[in-house]
Amino acid sequence: MSKKARPPIPQLNGKIIETHCHLDYLSGAELESTMAKARSVGVERVITIAVSRDNQRVVKDIAARYDDVWCTQGLHPHEAVTWDNEFNDDLKHCARDTKVVAVGEIGLDYYYEHSDPKTQIQAFEAQLDVAIELEKPVVIHTRDAERDTKVVLGNSASHLVAKGVIHSFTSSLDLAEFCLAEGFYLGFNGIATFKNADNVREVIRKTPMNRILLETDAPYLTPVPYRGVPNAPYYLPFIAETIAELKEVSTDELLATVHQNSLDCFFPDPL
Repeated sequence: MSKKARPPIPQLNGKIIETHCHLDYLSGAELESTMAKARSVGVERVITIAVSRDNQRVVKDIAARYDDVWCTQGLHPHEAVTWDNEFNDDLKHCARDTKVVAVGEIGLDYYYEHSDPKTQIQAFEAQLDVAIELEKPVVIHTRDAERDTKVVLGNSASHLVAKGVIHSFTSSLDLAEFCLAEGFYLGFNGIATFKNADNVREVIRKTPMNRILLETDAPYLTPVPYRGVPNAPYYLPFIAETIAELKEVSTDELLATVHQNSLDCFFPDPL
C-alpha cells in the first residue's frame, strides 16, 4: 500500500491512554508535533518508558515538561549486564517521583540474550523488589523466557501491592493465563494487526476486556495500515479498532473499559 493510499487516522469518541512508548527517541520538534497529533485523536495521557542507565533521567525530564506525560524507571533485560547496586539505589530514589508511574521496562529476553539469563534474572528480581518496596506497578518485558518468567513472578507477584502489565504480549496462551491469574494486565499493540500474528489475536480473544491495555511501543511495531513508517501514539486508534473487532464489541465500549483499566493500573489516585 502506498503512502498516498493509506487511510486517515480514525477520529474516536473515547479517551485513550498510551501506556507504553519511547518519546526520548524523538527530537524536540518531532516530540512537539507528535504530542499535538496524539491529542488530536483522543490520546489523553502518555507513558514514556525507561530502558537503560542512559535514559532514566531523560524520560523523567520529558514527563516533567508535559502535563499529559508520565514515565517509568527501570532497566530493560537487554541492559541487565549494566545493573548493579548503585543503579538499584538510584532507581529507588528516582521512582519515588510523582511523575513516575511504574518500575519498568524490566523482565527477561532470551531471544537476543544481550545479557546472560542469570544476570537478567538477578536484575529482574532486584527491580521487582524495588516495586514491592515502593508499592509501584511494573512494566514487564518477556520473550522466549516463559518458564523463568513464571518462576520469578510466582515468587514476587503476591508481594506486589500494584501488579502492572506484561507489555507487548506475544507469548503463549498458557503464560497469558498465568499472568492474568496473578493479577497482571496484558498490553497489546500494533502486532495485533500483523498478518502473521494469529497467536496474539487468539490471546486477545481470550483475555477479559477488563485486563487489556493499549500501547504502541513507538517508534516500533507500527500497526497496519501504516507499516513501514515510525510508530507514534497517534496510531493507537487503529489498534483500538482491531482489538474491538476481535472482542466483538464497539470501539467506544472497548475504549471506555480500557481507559478505566489504564487508570486502575497506573493512576489509582486522582490527579
